[in-house]
Amino acid sequence: MIHHTVTKGTAAMVGIVRNGYADLPGPLCHGMIAKDGRVHLIGYGRTDHAGLGDGDVLQAVVAERRLPSDDETNTDGNRHFYGFECESLGDGKDPWPDVQLEVIEKVSAAICRHHGWGSRSVIGHKEWAVTGALGANPRKATATAGRTSRRS
Repeated sequence: MIHHTVTKGTAAMVGIVRNGYADLPGPLCHGMIAKDGRVHLIGYGRTDHAGLGDGDVLQAVVAERRLPSDDETNTDGNRHFYGFECESLGDGKDPWPDVQLEVIEKVSAAICRHHGWGSRSVIGHKEWAVTGALGANPRKATATAGRTSRRS
C-alpha cells in the first residue's frame, strides 16, 4: 500500500513514521521513500499504516482482480498490507521527482516478485479507506500497478 506523508522534510518524517504520534504508536510503515529516492526501512511485521478498510477490496487484492468501491470499514489492513510512505504534500502542486517514482515502482515490484504476486497487489491508501484518506498514492493505484508491472 502506497501512501504520501502530507509533510515536507525527510529527517522529520523518518522520525514520525518510526516513532508515531501520541495517539498512534509507531512504526507507521515498513518504509519511507524520500524525494531523492532513498528508502528508509522503518518497521517490520504489523505497522500502523492502513487502518480499517473494506474487506471486499482486500479480497480483490488477494485475487488480483479489479478493485470494487470501498464502502465498508470492516477489516484491519495493517496486518495484511506492506505500507510505504512517500514524502510528498500530495496536494497536486508538490512535484513527484522521477527518481522517487522509479523507486516506488522498484520497491513495489521487488515485494511482488518476492511473493509471486502481480502488479494488482499494489494499491494506494485511497483505494482502501472509505474516507478517501489523505494517504493516497502518488499516481492512483492503477497507474502505480501499471508502472510496477513493467518491473515485476
